[in-house]
Amino acid sequence: MNENEISKIIVTATIEVHRTLGGPGLLESVYEEALAYELQQAGCDVQRQSQSPIHYKGVTLATPLRIDLLVNDLVIVECKAVAQYNAIFATQVLTYLRLRNLKLGLIVNFGEKLVKDGIHRVVNNL
Repeated sequence: MNENEISKIIVTATIEVHRTLGGPGLLESVYEEALAYELQQAGCDVQRQSQSPIHYKGVTLATPLRIDLLVNDLVIVECKAVAQYNAIFATQVLTYLRLRNLKLGLIVNFGEKLVKDGIHRVVNNL
């Protein structure tokens, strides 16, 4: 499966989670756990709170990169539950993609009334 095929599965699972949990209003961690479950049910390999070391000038920093969801080792999903989207979220995910040498990330804001409006695609040389 490539990144675009995985992203279709993620979008479908996101809509299911949002619908089933009744929309916005819960903690980000609740949506993240439910989304991980849905993706696993769809046959995806999902790592929650995946940690990667950050290297700086030959030194490994003590604080690792922490990714909300890593799907099939190809797509990063950053879960949010905020009333208003902030463009810094895309910058954050692009940095994650570059550090992990990945091509696609999705920001999912479960705080939107319609979650389809809260899904943002971030690409790194895709």
